[in-house]
Amino acid sequence: MDEIKIKGRAKVNLSLDVLRRKEDGYHEVKMIMHQVDLYDEILLKNIEQGILLETNCEYIPINEGNIAYKAAKLMMDEFGIKKGIQIYIDKKIPVAAGLAGGSTDAAAVMMGLNKLWKIGATKEELMKLSVELGADVPFCILGGAALAEGIGERLTPIEGINEWIVLCKPNISVSTASVYKNLDVNKIEKHPDTDQILMALENKNLQIVLENLCNVLEPVTERMHPIVRDIKRKMIEYHALGSLMSGSGPTVFGIYKDYNKAKSAYENLSKVYNQVYLVKTYDGRGFNDYQ
Repeated sequence: MDEIKIKGRAKVNLSLDVLRRKEDGYHEVKMIMHQVDLYDEILLKNIEQGILLETNCEYIPINEGNIAYKAAKLMMDEFGIKKGIQIYIDKKIPVAAGLAGGSTDAAAVMMGLNKLWKIGATKEELMKLSVELGADVPFCILGGAALAEGIGERLTPIEGINEWIVLCKPNISVSTASVYKNLDVNKIEKHPDTDQILMALENKNLQIVLENLCNVLEPVTERMHPIVRDIKRKMIEYHALGSLMSGSGPTVFGIYKDYNKAKSAYENLSKVYNQVYLVKTYDGRGFNDYQ
């Protein structure tokens, strides 16, 4: 096998809580992450030596500044691989959007190379190794839905939801670092009831999940970019059962049970915003990730 294609899926946060700022500058979090079926496609091809990265997206670097490049380098160094790899990223997930678009590409590269090069590392081993790349990468390797703790690397698989999701990213990019810099942990007005959401997911009680959607970074990003609040308002106006900003933003998602209402919301939002997507939640059990 000389090449492999793999999907790297986006995620949303059903909750995001920041518990404290650690001495090393990282923040301790407690959040519920859920993959959705919006994905980048990553094609990996063996070459003689080096790492050659190409993409259809002009906004992302094609050198060691790209987390997918770093992922390939990490796999080579960790497992003593002497051959090279050509990486092509067909980017569909918006960039700097709060959807883990970079992290999921890195995760896909690690999983794809593990298979392509017949390394035989377990998912757990890859997750542990991937923490070096970023806090969201282990979740993107795990997939499905999970409770994330620590800096995001301590993961517990959980029951997810099976609903339609409308994603809307305004034409701005948000720096995660700047959002966390502007967050005063001691002045967070409302923390999510994560345990309540977990219980509701376990009991398949969507209504309780919807009532408890909460992201402590949302007010911070809203102050910097009021458009986030406007999109949330529109999601509800377009019959979303619940709406929340994902990650540090600026992407806002709405949850829908009814496909026709979701489609109508998608069509209305698409008249105003360029990056709008209608997708399903993803439970991590797909068999079509590799081609």
